Amino acid sequence: MKRRTVLTAMLGLPLLGATGLWLREPQLRAYTDAGIVFGTTVSMTVLHENETTARAALSSAFTALREVDALMSVYRTDSQVGRLNQVGWLIQPDPRLVQVLETAQYLAQRTDGAFDVTVQPLWQAANARQPQPLKQTLSRVGWQKLDISARELRFREGGMAMTLNGIAQGYGADQALAALKRHGIRHALLDTGELASLGANEAGDPWSLAIRDPRSENRFAQVLAADGRCLASSGDYATRFTDDFSQHHIVDPHTGTSPTELAAVSVLAPSGLLADGLSTACMVLGTNKSLELTASLQDVDVLCITKSGAMHRSLGFPQAVSST
Repeated sequence: MKRRTVLTAMLGLPLLGATGLWLREPQLRAYTDAGIVFGTTVSMTVLHENETTARAALSSAFTALREVDALMSVYRTDSQVGRLNQVGWLIQPDPRLVQVLETAQYLAQRTDGAFDVTVQPLWQAANARQPQPLKQTLSRVGWQKLDISARELRFREGGMAMTLNGIAQGYGADQALAALKRHGIRHALLDTGELASLGANEAGDPWSLAIRDPRSENRFAQVLAADGRCLASSGDYATRFTDDFSQHHIVDPHTGTSPTELAAVSVLAPSGLLADGLSTACMVLGTNKSLELTASLQDVDVLCITKSGAMHRSLGFPQAVSST
């Protein structure tokens, strides 16, 4: 699932190695690993007193991520999403896929369809050798035309397809974090394209998270201290089709074109699944509706950056530790 790389974890740690850094808890060491999952580089750092336990935890977390990718990749014909897109129905779907789709439908309802996993036909049409009229393609998009149950997934109309690129990486972060916890890891930072953390960093302080400036990959729009919530971002810069950022990988399901107001959105939420889906939806909704929506959701906050560079944050979104 090739997707945006929007967040930078400020680790200061070498990959694939251990450091001699210490927390307030004695004999904790940092172990970091990285790999390609979802078509992008994923990195994780854990702090533990035992190297064997730390590396087993990292291995388990990467396994959890790869299982999510194998289930939900739109690029793999053998994934459950791939099979559903090919034939229009799927019997006995994996419970993890059902959970993600139920959250996706909840978000679609709360955002009046701004988040809609059935936008895949718009991508297919954009890459087709013989483009179809937009109106015809839009007729195959609609979250209400996707039936979901523990027994079966089914599209109500022919030619429909889904993509979970706007939500699966957040769910992967949740699954990886759960795997680390099962191994007794108390301090960790995961970057799957979305960020999730446990405990504290090597200095005993909250992990520092950096949000990329949407107009410069070498600058941060904001650096904030992790507060236990997951952080996800979406932006017009990750996969853009025009030099002026007007057309990019995020599309409004109602119009089939890219939304025009925002350059980037970052969302803090209790789970990666929710943060990831909301960051995509808020890019479509724009600033005012995003602030209104997140104010109605428990423990959810949003930072919106317009194309002119103006920043608008909800009341609970942390103030910057610093910016560069």
